[in-house]
Amino acid sequence: MLGQRILTAIVLLLIVAGALAAPSPWPVLLLLAAAAGCALWEWIRLVLSSAWPRRLVPLLGVLLMLGLSASWLQAGPGQAPAWTAWFQRGLVPLAVLFWALPAPAMVLRVQPLSFFGPRVLAGCAVLALLAVWYALARIYLEFGAQCLVSLLALIWCADIAAYFTGRALGRRKLAPRVSPGKTWEGAAGGVAAATAWLVATAWWWPQSYGARLLETGSTAWVIAAGILLAAWSIIGDLFESLLKRRAGVKDSSRLLPGHGGVYDRIDAVLPVAPAALLLLAF
Repeated sequence: MLGQRILTAIVLLLIVAGALAAPSPWPVLLLLAAAAGCALWEWIRLVLSSAWPRRLVPLLGVLLMLGLSASWLQAGPGQAPAWTAWFQRGLVPLAVLFWALPAPAMVLRVQPLSFFGPRVLAGCAVLALLAVWYALARIYLEFGAQCLVSLLALIWCADIAAYFTGRALGRRKLAPRVSPGKTWEGAAGGVAAATAWLVATAWWWPQSYGARLLETGSTAWVIAAGILLAAWSIIGDLFESLLKRRAGVKDSSRLLPGHGGVYDRIDAVLPVAPAALLLLAF
């Protein structure tokens, strides 16, 4: 299992590195659409029993993202099509609102809210995955690959630090009925590591996400942003754990040998990316 996990990770890193190194933005946009489409399929599988929506909705979502990508690139460098204003002012804030209010409430209740039935949860999947695709694509196209990679690295720092801090110091359970392995100590370690990463890169990595944030405010602003984004990465992780517990499964799928599903790998990215994009607009 460990060898399979390592091999899958190496293949994924090579794919991501190849896409980022390509002279055209198309490989990255294709990769983002594919990842969002797979995660959308997995989320819908967790909440809906009907077969046709589980197949049709993700397919339509991927086709929409590819069509919007073509429209974006056709507009030319530094230009944004008219539809991006609707995404920026409507879709992204709605996604941020979902991760700020209903998602944490459902994690605390250990079940969906009364009006969040299977179809509503499937609709939330469409909202969340379109928003994360748009946020990552916009950050990449407007601020560059280094900004995108440094933002994703913040999430990886939070995840890795939370794991090792929890293993070493974890005593108090964070959400025992949703994810028994997570602790408050691990969460604190993850937030601290992610915030330290954001501040450090703001100072020494000119094209990083942290540096972009520092252009809009002070170091205190960067610290506050790091704490917020790291905390939201935990919400994304816990919310997916809730969906899996509700569906009675361990992994969102088996698309990635040794790692589970795509949603398992990007669950923390879903709340972070839209919020990160909005923070750049302040």
